[in-house]
Amino acid sequence: MPLILDPAAFQSRLAALPVATYQVGETVLAAGTTSGRLLVLKTGAVEVMKDGTQIAEVSEHGAIFGELSMLLDQPHTADVRALEDTEFHVADAASLLTDDPATLLYVTVLLARRLDATNRALIEVRRQVQTGQSRSMISRTVEKAEELLNYGGGISLVYAGYPYDPHESLAP
Repeated sequence: MPLILDPAAFQSRLAALPVATYQVGETVLAAGTTSGRLLVLKTGAVEVMKDGTQIAEVSEHGAIFGELSMLLDQPHTADVRALEDTEFHVADAASLLTDDPATLLYVTVLLARRLDATNRALIEVRRQVQTGQSRSMISRTVEKAEELLNYGGGISLVYAGYPYDPHESLAP
């Protein structure tokens, strides 16, 4: 039986969380650090930087940040910086893991969807490389994968994008 996610219930839970505000240029999350927080974008826009390269700009209300660090108990893997005055709902990761199984399940199912979309995209890129498709065709498939990774049933789990040329190692 598939899990049914209720975005409205998730949004109502957000209303009970404290809100943190960041100014333009301020670092929200820093790669290599552990914040112990899960952030849900309320208003504004941020950029996601990996190794000095922007891999995403995010302004979608409900986008989630810090989920991998929280679930894997590891430092953040990218920098997140405010592009404009930005507000986040802030959840304490430890509390979320123990006290809010519904929200944790919501985040986990969205991550599973992102993983499934990524797997399908990788299989398609591999097929295209094996059949000698043009770089432009492979590039379109990668762009489609980025769109899929940004979709989360109304709530986006972001970081779609590549910090390098995805075709660099594919070129014959």
